Amino acid sequence: MAADFRNLLEKVATGWREGDSRIAAGCFTTDAVYLEPPDRQVYSGRDELFEFFGGENPPTMSMVWHHLVFDASEQRGVAEYTFKGENQYHGIVIIRCRDGLISHWREYQYRNELPWREFVGDSEP
Repeated sequence: MAADFRNLLEKVATGWREGDSRIAAGCFTTDAVYLEPPDRQVYSGRDELFEFFGGENPPTMSMVWHHLVFDASEQRGVAEYTFKGENQYHGIVIIRCRDGLISHWREYQYRNELPWREFVGDSEP
């Protein structure tokens, strides 16, 4: 199950990296909730996510996953990442899955241009 979780997140990253919003949005349930608390970003459903991810003309983006943890019994996972679009962010996302797709995505991120290793320093697990 952890391998399925990793593959799902890699598919999201592939969609963003390849400029294919349909691939990325297709990793989410039709009623998915995507948010950055408290209300910085709030999107509901695959259609809104497709548009948020750039629709037919997505910007250049990349996502690198650093550490992933998945609890198969709860269908919940946590992952650290570096995302680059117009700016670079390092963050963590808490994910709930349903039927092999992402149903809830809650992210906390920090804008910073440092490479990941420098950003986390000695706190690297």
